[in-house]
Amino acid sequence: MAELLTKKERMKVLKTLDSDLEFRYAVAGYLGLSEILKGLERIGEGQNKIWDEIRALREEQSKLWEEIKALREGQNKIWDEIRALREEQSKLWEAQSKLWETVNRLSVTVERLTITVEEEGIDVVAYKLREKLGLDIKLSRLFIDGLGEVDLYGVSDDLCVVGEATVRLGERLIDELERKIDLLRSLRPDLLRPKLIKVVYVDYATPGALVRAAERGVWILKWSGDLTPLVIHELKMK
Repeated sequence: MAELLTKKERMKVLKTLDSDLEFRYAVAGYLGLSEILKGLERIGEGQNKIWDEIRALREEQSKLWEEIKALREGQNKIWDEIRALREEQSKLWEAQSKLWETVNRLSVTVERLTITVEEEGIDVVAYKLREKLGLDIKLSRLFIDGLGEVDLYGVSDDLCVVGEATVRLGERLIDELERKIDLLRSLRPDLLRPKLIKVVYVDYATPGALVRAAERGVWILKWSGDLTPLVIHELKMK
């Protein structure tokens, strides 16, 4: 502004400032307002920079929240998978538990059935011996180390009875009975007598088993009657 005024004009302004109080205040006010406006302008520029920084921070914050949201969604999916696996595991345990219950029931059923056949065999064979030979022999199960179990065993004077009880008789059980008798002769000859009846009580016997039993003199019978003849064997005692 000073460059736009001539020297004379500047001198006039200075003289007026010196003599005119109101004019002096007006100029001072103008100059102060100008500085204020400049300061406000600088403040505005700084404020704009601050808002730019704030916007940048908010954008970064938004990105962080999106990443956190993505992580949470991923975490939720993982937990969903874990819950699904646990549910499947629970179903497997339930299925396994039911399977074991079924197996146990079948085991008990088979055990009861086997015991029933043995008890029935003891009663029927004892009855038939009284009926055929007039012998009152108490039969029971026999357990011997190294031999196992004999379902039917009893003695009366010089006669002993050794036998098995089964639902279904095959040729293998005939051989098993012969093996047990041989083991008795070697392990516990004191349990045998000079006379021996080999017997198997059955519900059903295969034709091949009946043929082999007849060849070896094994008495096969069921509750309704004899399937092979009763034979009394003479044993050579050691």
